[in-house]
Amino acid sequence: MSEKLLEIKNVSKSFHIGGMLSKKKLVAVDDVNIDIDDVRPVILSIVGESGCGKSTLCKMILRLHDLDQGDILLSGRSYKDRKGYDAFQFRLDVQPIFQNPYESFSMRKTVDTYLFNTALRLKIAKNYKEAGELIDDTLKSVGLSLEVVKGKYPTQFSGGELQRVSIARALITRPKLIIADEPVAAIDASMKMNIVNLFKELKDKYKVSFIYVTHDLSTAYYVSDYIATLYRGCLIEYGPAKEIMDNPAHPYTELLMNAIPRVGEKWDQELVMPDTEDKEYAITYCKFAPRCPYATEECRKSKPDMKTFDDGRKVLCFYPLNSKA
Repeated sequence: MSEKLLEIKNVSKSFHIGGMLSKKKLVAVDDVNIDIDDVRPVILSIVGESGCGKSTLCKMILRLHDLDQGDILLSGRSYKDRKGYDAFQFRLDVQPIFQNPYESFSMRKTVDTYLFNTALRLKIAKNYKEAGELIDDTLKSVGLSLEVVKGKYPTQFSGGELQRVSIARALITRPKLIIADEPVAAIDASMKMNIVNLFKELKDKYKVSFIYVTHDLSTAYYVSDYIATLYRGCLIEYGPAKEIMDNPAHPYTELLMNAIPRVGEKWDQELVMPDTEDKEYAITYCKFAPRCPYATEECRKSKPDMKTFDDGRKVLCFYPLNSKA
């Protein structure tokens, strides 16, 4: 049995943007390598500016996008093995939580309908009664109950409450991995920490790993075991959350650390990086070099190799800060 729950190996994904006469190739994810151990559940936060490739990477993990290059393995099973792919088992093992909970539910259906459908159609429960008991237990783990939820429509819940229902729905299958793509972005600031606190509690209770995609670095610091920082589709720093955020090794990570004012504040409200252009994605040398205060001629001529630190961090930089490599 594989000791890795998830292995992302040299994964790349490109899109063509623009019209017929101005079509350009945009490399949204560029040769990314990340893995999650199967030994113990963890929370891995994927962070970076809008357009850095976070959501594209998650959609590939969820099989919503095909891979252009590389491979992804879930519990040792390759995504390239189409014949051996078990769609039913995949839905049990991997579950998503999306940004806007109101878009995850139809306004014409009561939310408990979705919970019962998940439990019964995926054969988690044998009958309606057993499904109800399972759903009630799962809802209680997120601070709700079937009695509170039953018969109500999405508009009868606050954003935070409805996101809790989304989390409960994901947990019904007792998955190995939950992909949470900006799960607190559409929620009132006062509820953000309640949701991320839930991830920490549920990780241990259900032995489930989370991939937490976020702009909000302050919540990532609080909730994460590991952090992966993306920039223009490249993984530029990866490792233990505390080490990365207390002692950043990549100049971009350092810039992000300096831009954190308080919990709930988004980088794109505070961090101003002008002249963002599509051509930066096509750079063949260090993609951060045009904006890096420490860049040298070497940085502007060739792409750095990933360096590995003694503490397990990986940094894509010729001259990492506070180097322990």
